[in-house]
Amino acid sequence: MPKAKKTPDFVLVIVTMTLLAIGIITVYSASAQWAEIRFEDSFFFAKRQLLFAGLGIIAMFLIMQVDYWSWSNWSKLLLIACFVLLVAVLIPGIGMVRGGARSWIGVGAFSIQPSEFTKLAMIAFLARYLSLNQKRITSFKKGLVPSLGVVLFAFGMIMLQPDLGTGAVLVGTCIVMIYVAGARVSHFVGLGFIGLIGFVVLIISAPYRIKRITSFLDPWSDPLGSGFQIIQSLYAIGPGGLLGLGLGQSRQKFGYLPEPQTDFIFAILAEELGFIGGSLVLLLFGLLLWRGVRIALGAPDLFGSLLAIGIIGMIAIQVMINIGVVTGLMPVTGITLPFLSYGGSSLTLMLMALGVLLNISRYARY
Repeated sequence: MPKAKKTPDFVLVIVTMTLLAIGIITVYSASAQWAEIRFEDSFFFAKRQLLFAGLGIIAMFLIMQVDYWSWSNWSKLLLIACFVLLVAVLIPGIGMVRGGARSWIGVGAFSIQPSEFTKLAMIAFLARYLSLNQKRITSFKKGLVPSLGVVLFAFGMIMLQPDLGTGAVLVGTCIVMIYVAGARVSHFVGLGFIGLIGFVVLIISAPYRIKRITSFLDPWSDPLGSGFQIIQSLYAIGPGGLLGLGLGQSRQKFGYLPEPQTDFIFAILAEELGFIGGSLVLLLFGLLLWRGVRIALGAPDLFGSLLAIGIIGMIAIQVMINIGVVTGLMPVTGITLPFLSYGGSSLTLMLMALGVLLNISRYARY
């Protein structure tokens, strides 16, 4: 391998820290009133987010020191470990149910979400497989089917919880990686029709998903039920205007928008900081994605390039889905906004993934 640079991508570090700072401030602003009522501590969620951010930053800088090609050697074992955890989370007494999904393992308030870490393990595994079998990827049977088979197995395990949002991010990220590796577009077209049929079946099989689709098309058809969240989210974004109501001055966080510190945190941010504040956050995400793509293009080998593309693709897809849901452009699904939404597993995973990306940047030629 080529000699590493002395320093990682400085711009990527600064952008990440800026997003984290904005996230912690917004989590406090969005959750203070609810935390005071429920826990008699307005800083409850903010303190935990700060703790998660601290642990995640430590993990990020530690992982940044690990040569990225080490992930190739450990990718199979990591993915198997994640599969074991995905099975364990389904066992009553081990898995914890929150929001109608059995997705967590832990004790009390401290828990992890195995499906989050499965995303990074799958990215590492798929980057290794595709880099070793690049010549086969143009073959439907020898290249595409085996790679998608592992991805769909992981998706099926996650759907048993069920967690359609995380599963969609995982599949979308892997499809981006497979396409970049050289898979034929014609193969994706055929699989796209099959995937569409499967998606329809998943929606029909769960009544609550049908309600989410109908509420997406017309939220006012059930304003106090399935359409409630998106209506309240739009009520938050609309009054924000150009400059917003001011930091801490959100109205929708006072019992109108459920759990405003998690999936719908961008709505509170837009209400308080307005179009300019929301645009600044999107600009920061755009800058982060641009640096990630540069790192992927400059990586010294195919494994590093695909690993970087997988990480940056995961972040991009998750941002697009979250913002799409909050602004009413997509049906409601449980997806956090990277670095901003409250959530230990999601935040820690994203910072760990950036640690890998920063290590690749130490070798990238750009």
